[in-house]
Amino acid sequence: MLFSQLEQITQGKAAVADDVEIHRFSTDTRTLTGHPNEIFIAVSGKRNGHDFVVEAFGRGVRNFIVEEKVDLVGVNTLTVQNSVEAFQKIAKHHRESFSIPVIGITGSNGKTTVKEWLSTILSEKFFVVKSPKSYNSQIGVPLSLLEIRSSHEIGVFEAGISKMDEMVKLERMIQPEVGIFTNLGQAHDDGFDSSDQKLTEKLRLFEHSKKIICRKDSPLFPKLHEKLKDRIICWSLEKQDADYQVKWEKEIVRVNGHPFQTKFDSATQLENLTHAIVSALEMGLTLGQIEKGVSLIEGVPMRLELKKGINGCYILDDTYNNDEAGLKVALDYLESHKQNTRKTLILSDILHSGKSDKELYEHIFRLLKAKQVDRLIGVGPGLSSYSHLFSDSSQFFATADDLLANFPDFQDEMVVVKGARNFALERVVQRLQEKSHGTVLEVNFESLQYNLNQYKALLKPETKLMVMVKANAYGSGLLEVANFLQHQQVDMLGVAYVDEAIQLRKNGINIPIMIMNPHIESFEQFERYDLQAEIFSISYLKRMIRDTVNPPKVHLKIDTGMHRLGFSPSGLGELIEVLKENPQVKVEGIFTHFSSSDSAVEDSYTVSQAKTFENAYKKLSDQLGYQPIKHACNSPAMVRWPQYHFDMVRLGIGLHGFDPTGELTLRHSSQLKSVVSQIQELKAGDTVGYSRRGKVERDSKIAVIPIGYEDGYARIFGNGLASVLVNNTLCPTIGNICMDMTMVDVTDVEVKEGDEVIIFGENPSIAKLAEWAGTIPYEILTNVSNRVKRVFVSE
Repeated sequence: MLFSQLEQITQGKAAVADDVEIHRFSTDTRTLTGHPNEIFIAVSGKRNGHDFVVEAFGRGVRNFIVEEKVDLVGVNTLTVQNSVEAFQKIAKHHRESFSIPVIGITGSNGKTTVKEWLSTILSEKFFVVKSPKSYNSQIGVPLSLLEIRSSHEIGVFEAGISKMDEMVKLERMIQPEVGIFTNLGQAHDDGFDSSDQKLTEKLRLFEHSKKIICRKDSPLFPKLHEKLKDRIICWSLEKQDADYQVKWEKEIVRVNGHPFQTKFDSATQLENLTHAIVSALEMGLTLGQIEKGVSLIEGVPMRLELKKGINGCYILDDTYNNDEAGLKVALDYLESHKQNTRKTLILSDILHSGKSDKELYEHIFRLLKAKQVDRLIGVGPGLSSYSHLFSDSSQFFATADDLLANFPDFQDEMVVVKGARNFALERVVQRLQEKSHGTVLEVNFESLQYNLNQYKALLKPETKLMVMVKANAYGSGLLEVANFLQHQQVDMLGVAYVDEAIQLRKNGINIPIMIMNPHIESFEQFERYDLQAEIFSISYLKRMIRDTVNPPKVHLKIDTGMHRLGFSPSGLGELIEVLKENPQVKVEGIFTHFSSSDSAVEDSYTVSQAKTFENAYKKLSDQLGYQPIKHACNSPAMVRWPQYHFDMVRLGIGLHGFDPTGELTLRHSSQLKSVVSQIQELKAGDTVGYSRRGKVERDSKIAVIPIGYEDGYARIFGNGLASVLVNNTLCPTIGNICMDMTMVDVTDVEVKEGDEVIIFGENPSIAKLAEWAGTIPYEILTNVSNRVKRVFVSE
């Protein structure tokens, strides 16, 4: 559509300098390409998009949707009352330009999986357009719908909500002919008065749908039937009068008696797959087409995975599908990670794009240039035939086998691997990955972002946010979490030691960093790396002044009752004298640390600490003649003591899903996983492990897991004190925990070698492990050793 047409579509006011066709839309300057057909939508909110219009202009954007006046020359502007609503009107208009059938998916869990699996199956008959990743929000849905092209034959889109009155807006855009309802869980409960209210809101997606596919033996079915009546198409494992009678057998989903072979065995996976199979049947696919589609579905995560690779590389693994929209998402995601500046893309041919190869690969060339990708490694005849478009450093291979046989050198690079399933680029990822044993700590960036947003919502717009990334970011991964936080534009990071800060600076972290325990010999590093120092004693302050030509900015710590580090409030006279004698020392901040802000029984002590701190701050700032940043609140104090937020707060364990106050609903950000290495068949009376501590009372199956106390799984968890999750069943440990291995009793579980084992996650949780060990979640999380590989996922 032309820019000038947007005025009529949105009922806004257009000022047109050069009427161009609009092909791309973005609400985030970090994802802009600078293409002349791109438009930046300035969204109002806590982070006002209008504050980034000049930055977007600097990135080459000349088309804007805004709510405020823009003082730029030679640009097209569309001024509207609400930018998001205008964007949604544009998407609705685009959607209505096509008459293809559309399937809409909603529910609390499984939306993205069902969407991806159903799209794979439908591709055996139709040319499918679908939501990229988990694009199901008020902004994600219009971005998805704008991907529809004239060559598409069917659309599959997901819709997610977090509060009332959101779904009606999504329904107006998606207009699904067919609906799929997955399930109703606890996600976003805080946005609704009750589960009934949430269900009612979700079902508004199907207001005009002709049929809605759901599960009949769900406890929700009576309510679904009451609201949807005869439009329901249902399947069931139990009810004989369902439209589709389903039976789950070992590696088989049987639908109305027909067997579909699958590699999945968990109830959640089988439920998602059944939704996809039934929906495909309703859309007219033959049994043979569905069988082939199901065979192409692999048990891979429907998400981006950031992994450590060989030779200092990081790998962004996005091998589960390959399309233009997904490629742009992956490259946008790459920009938030600054560990390595050199960027390489390993890309297979993009199949079924609806464009000619010439148009497609010219577009890919422009995208890689805009995203400053240094090297393309192309796999497939399509890309190879357009090799002349790309830089001389690019390389091309007919197949993945050719690439593996002539493997290029990789050194200190960010490598994105994205390929169509039949190119099997997961083998390339395996070649690139840093080798490790079978235990991994999986860190979910969406959960970190959710938790971060929960705490941000507690703050006034002017309150700054420091996030602590000490102790390897609470065990989650220093560089990766710091890069995530920099991308989220937090104001400052906090670390314990200068070595951590130097590592961050050498890996692209440029936001302010405070060192909480600077070594007295390291002050000369502060100026070189632009670091800020916590100063807690006169001796440290004097040594810093003596050893530095240009002293770093400092944060003065006041001991108001923690009695760990800090200046005594009663002894500030000498501190003031030294600061006055050395005006070159810039006091950036003055702070204290609450000892018991999470404990209601110690509230009077917290109030006393705050009063003492405020008096000390006033005395110091009066003598300094300026107002340094004033900060006191840690994670629990952010929740319980908003009157003490002052100029800045410090977020720590709360980022990782632990609210000591119990008042916030947070998400666990980490999951420690392993695998079954071997299964032992033992007789009653046999013993297990060192010192024969594990006594087998009956004929038993014992699984050996490659995790031990060297990995952070403490010896205290042995001898049945703790359990791990194997195939949805908690299984107790047996015998002592070894250095590298743990044994668990799996007698009552159907299990085989290679099966996944959850050490902690949703169940058992880190809090439960802490309870078993008689400690705190901090210790469980930070104990995970560096020997355990970290994998960072983004849904």
